[in-house]
Amino acid sequence: MDQLDIKLNQVYAGRVVRKDLTKRLKEGASVPVYVLEYLLGMYCATDDDRAIEQGIQTVKKILAENYVRPDEAESVKSKIRERGRFTVIDRLTVKLNEKADIYQASFTNLGLKSVKVEPEIVTQNQKLLSGGIWCIVQMEYESGASPSPFLLASLKPIQMPNIDIQELLAGRNEFTRDEWIELLLRSAGLEPTTFSDEAKWHLLARMIPLCENNYNCCELGPRSTGKSHIYKEISPNTILVSGGKTTVANLFYNMASRQIGLVGLYDVVAFDEVAGINFSDNDGVQIMKDYMASGSFARGKAEIGAQASMVFVGNINQSVESLVKTSHLLAPFPTVMIDTAFFDRFHAYIPGWEIPKFSPENFSDRYGFIVDYLAEWLREMRKRSFTDAIDPYFRFGNNLKQRDVQAVRKTVSGLLKLLFPNGSFNKEDLRQVLVYALRVRRRIKEQLKKIGGMEFYDVHFSYIDLETLEEHFVSLPEQGGISLVSEDALPAGHLYLISSGDSNSDNQAIGIFKIELQAITGNGKLVRTGVANNMR
Repeated sequence: MDQLDIKLNQVYAGRVVRKDLTKRLKEGASVPVYVLEYLLGMYCATDDDRAIEQGIQTVKKILAENYVRPDEAESVKSKIRERGRFTVIDRLTVKLNEKADIYQASFTNLGLKSVKVEPEIVTQNQKLLSGGIWCIVQMEYESGASPSPFLLASLKPIQMPNIDIQELLAGRNEFTRDEWIELLLRSAGLEPTTFSDEAKWHLLARMIPLCENNYNCCELGPRSTGKSHIYKEISPNTILVSGGKTTVANLFYNMASRQIGLVGLYDVVAFDEVAGINFSDNDGVQIMKDYMASGSFARGKAEIGAQASMVFVGNINQSVESLVKTSHLLAPFPTVMIDTAFFDRFHAYIPGWEIPKFSPENFSDRYGFIVDYLAEWLREMRKRSFTDAIDPYFRFGNNLKQRDVQAVRKTVSGLLKLLFPNGSFNKEDLRQVLVYALRVRRRIKEQLKKIGGMEFYDVHFSYIDLETLEEHFVSLPEQGGISLVSEDALPAGHLYLISSGDSNSDNQAIGIFKIELQAITGNGKLVRTGVANNMR
């Protein structure tokens, strides 16, 4: 082990696991990473190789005997019947049977339905009612019981019951900023040494919705860059809506059952493949806009609030250069969502094209937090806020409007929670976070300018250092920087010049022009091309 791994095992003993163990088990079990690492955390949270190997065998045995494979469902049912009691690992979803006035569970892999669940279990685990959760369940069998002979004796959600946030904050003091970034990325299963500094910022930004309430962002880019990985595998507090089709009742509120939807049950609702997003209800997008702006929505006579962040991920099928020149970078969204009012509610646009396609070396074999521990402390950080951390050092330039300021503050707050959960950061740390936050919001504003025209003309984002009163502008790589004239060396025969308008008209405005000279085979004639003028 290197020094960082040794330090990590000393400071957070029992909270870390070797990520290559997760990969070893993941290849043979189709369960989320947080399920595997929950079990690894129980048996392999140590740096003792012999204990780790024994723990691996124990976890394998548990998965082999208790994890339900769909093709072995009948065999498991038989074991429950013959033994009278048997423990299974499966994903459970619970519904209320109004006619019988009982809760009934459905098992995803086991294929059981209408299994009676005691109200106390449902009350303690509300997520069972929407989307379901992975659990370790002790099953019993009672012949002739109604509505099903299979009975649910006990249930243990596969997630950490509690977390000592003070332990985490105290431990953070033992690590430098760069070490902490490496730890965060390795906790997500990624190897930070294989990514550029800019890519590391983007990978961290993917975690902001996990620790910041009502944070709205999108990430579009090439395939195989892990855009949806963190929302599907890392945390039991997030849900990935695949396929795109959903309903207002499922997402927000079911008027018939009077139950809140996904936004009230999860910390993050992520939509995979944005091009396919489709609401069965005509008012779905409008309700989503209201929720993204205020964190609340109206259904019937009630105003309902929730704190779930909204994430939209999808693929870009054209080159970024082509989209920038011919369209806009939000083009993959469905037509019904191409609306400035909708996109203006986004706090950040993560450029997925700046993250390399994942290959085996991008995944870590080193120590990182057990992902369930990571997910729970990020959830705990949702109770805190660093939105005002900017004020003692910087203020915003005049191109940032109210929604821009709110978006940048929320991104800054989220990144500070990730990097400095103990609140111990300096001015330079804050400057780097602020610059990144301004960039990802400006990327949204640039697209709004293309879609909505001059209403969104003020895209030159900047911040002012309160100590020196110097104003610093923030540019985007895909927009060609903040200068009209590139700082790169020009090809031979190319020249920029400044000139006034037509001397014979009232237009005396100063403009910048580019002259390009080319030597081509002639035909003996003088041909003048370019913008017409009135030269005599």
